[in-house]
Amino acid sequence: MAKRRIHLNIRGIVQGVGFRPFLHRLTERYALSGWVRNTSAGVELELEGEDIRLEQFVSALQSEQPPLAVIVGVERTDLPASAGYEGFRILESEVLAHRQALVSPDVSTCPDCLKELYDTADRRYRYPFLNCTNCGPRFTIIRDMPYDRPRTSMGSFPMCEPCEAEYGNIADRRYHAQPTCCPDCGPALHWVSGAGERCNDAPLEAAKSALRRGEIVAIKGLGGFHLACLPESEIVSKLRRRKHRDEKPFALMCADMDAARKLCEISPEEEALLTGWRRPIVLLRKKAAVPAGISDNRELGLMLPYTPLHYLLMEDFPALIMTSANLSDDPVIIDNDQAVARLQGIADGFLLHNRDITTRCDDSLLRVFRGKDYPIRRSRGYAPQPLILDRPVAAILACGAEQKASFCISRGDQIFPAQHIGDLKNIATLTHYEDQITHFEELFDIRPQALVCDLHPDYLSTRYAQERARRDDLPLLQVQHHHAHMVSCMADNGLEGECIGLIWDGTGYGSDGTVWGGECLVGDAREFRRVGSLRPIPLPGGDLCTKDIGRVTQSLLWDTGLPMAEDAAMLRRQLEAGLNCPVSSGMGRLFDGVYALLTGRTRVTYEGQGAILLEAMAEETNLRLPTVFYEEDGVLRLDHRALTAALLEGKKNGIPAGELAAAFMDALIVAGVTQCRHARERTGCDRVVLSGGVFQNMYLLPRLLDALQADGFTPYHHSRVSANDEGIALGQLVIADALLRKEAP
Repeated sequence: MAKRRIHLNIRGIVQGVGFRPFLHRLTERYALSGWVRNTSAGVELELEGEDIRLEQFVSALQSEQPPLAVIVGVERTDLPASAGYEGFRILESEVLAHRQALVSPDVSTCPDCLKELYDTADRRYRYPFLNCTNCGPRFTIIRDMPYDRPRTSMGSFPMCEPCEAEYGNIADRRYHAQPTCCPDCGPALHWVSGAGERCNDAPLEAAKSALRRGEIVAIKGLGGFHLACLPESEIVSKLRRRKHRDEKPFALMCADMDAARKLCEISPEEEALLTGWRRPIVLLRKKAAVPAGISDNRELGLMLPYTPLHYLLMEDFPALIMTSANLSDDPVIIDNDQAVARLQGIADGFLLHNRDITTRCDDSLLRVFRGKDYPIRRSRGYAPQPLILDRPVAAILACGAEQKASFCISRGDQIFPAQHIGDLKNIATLTHYEDQITHFEELFDIRPQALVCDLHPDYLSTRYAQERARRDDLPLLQVQHHHAHMVSCMADNGLEGECIGLIWDGTGYGSDGTVWGGECLVGDAREFRRVGSLRPIPLPGGDLCTKDIGRVTQSLLWDTGLPMAEDAAMLRRQLEAGLNCPVSSGMGRLFDGVYALLTGRTRVTYEGQGAILLEAMAEETNLRLPTVFYEEDGVLRLDHRALTAALLEGKKNGIPAGELAAAFMDALIVAGVTQCRHARERTGCDRVVLSGGVFQNMYLLPRLLDALQADGFTPYHHSRVSANDEGIALGQLVIADALLRKEAP
């Protein structure tokens, strides 16, 4: 039978996931010959053989691909003549003029490697850096594409003969596994004491001994350093003092699922997320009391080991505090020398290794909501995997916001959200942000044709976009913050056309120059109009109110005409004069003010803490609070004065604070449905998207979704990007693309 040839170009996550070995095995199965190579666009191969066997190969390519592979597209060219190939060869990678390849996220240790880790007969027994084609570092070690060892931080570790033999053996699990190594040729651990003394002898045991003594240990991991310690109250207090992290919850790494189940209620879906290859921190409902100082919430963030080093470390501990090693508001540390220098006085010792981290990547943070992922921080294990759209978009860089900063960049039908960056409040984080934009542009060979950013003139992301637009002579679009939130949720759910958006968060620069945050919008990717909002709250001292939340309470009382605190005379004069009292319709600020009103606590230590604690204290109740509205210039506003008066009256009458907290949120649910109904009466639209940081509240979100559905709406929530400000870059990008298309001739 005559032979035929085909040529295939495969796009997607097809490098670093065992794709070429998979293809090689398929060619053996179907007796095909030819060649394959990585390119900066993906994987390219040419095959010849019998007609039916070529078709079987193409079918198996799609149905049997490796579990970590993601095929985005296959371009096929049929070639009629045989080239006389003998056997099948893996050729050297080719760097093309335009790079289109995708990069795999980092992958947690696979079962086969874990088995080797504890096999006394294996040459990698207890080796902290073992990996294979199916697991190990990817994004955090890659410098450039195509994905070959010299273009990673493993390039400085030449393989020994046994590793070379495995690398070249098609039957081996490490066939063309770029980070493959062993104790003879790979990275190694070492220990540095708090006094700066280096020790290469039993560094892991030195770290374990330090932890057992109650010390704090800095550990170099996959995408950055962790600070680890025993989850005991006195030790946690010491960590908080040294790190200047007063109350924000800490995550725990548990040795295994048995240890995790002792602490939290875990559903099958949550277990699948905890044990899957991405290994994020998962927010779970507490089952047992945890030592004071770890988390004041009803939830606890747990993760399982995801590198061989973690497995070895956790042998002696059922759980450890494992928190990002960074100074306040700075990016997580990735460099050994920097860690030893900057963490002096925080860490008592340092467990280090000599494999460079090329890209910072914090642990991801998610919860499971109604059987689906609900991201809070999308980072390790997820970045830089793209979101695939059902249509191509222009090459656009969306610069995001300021808090929980991130960015998105697009290429064809792919949108690449960056990993977690942090709050853009200082030069260190801004430098990290700019470096990652450059890295993404080079890694994915994208030259933005336009930039888009927030309206806020003082965001560092806005200033970056403005300066970059001037420097590179690129068009710049500025998008209203809550419109971006709305379209982000629409894009997350694949929605086009007009939607209603309930967008509740703490702050965002409004189209009228005031601070927004409790908005009901109607619109699409090109335009929106505001149809509902919250009565503006004066904020005496402006940004001071984010932590001095008692100021918000006094403002609410003043606005309602109720007596203020005896020591609030200065605030009263400030409010009456309107001096440094910007007004805000931010739902987050209302939460803060209500929390302070109900508890008497006037200060918090991190932004949004009042809202988080208000959710945690809520207790089911039949109590109903009034929801009063007034219309102003076509905008239906919730009048919080009625709520303030009712809450204060309830508190005076001895109603438990937990019941009042629940009644307050129940009233907001009524208000949200009422405003959506108002929008539907004027537009006929019945699709509602929910976005903004307030919708991380798990008392509010499910009840509001159910109430909207009961009222005939079709509600949507996030599942691929975060509802908080980290997710708005996606909305910015989709809006910019729509506006550019509208303006195109």
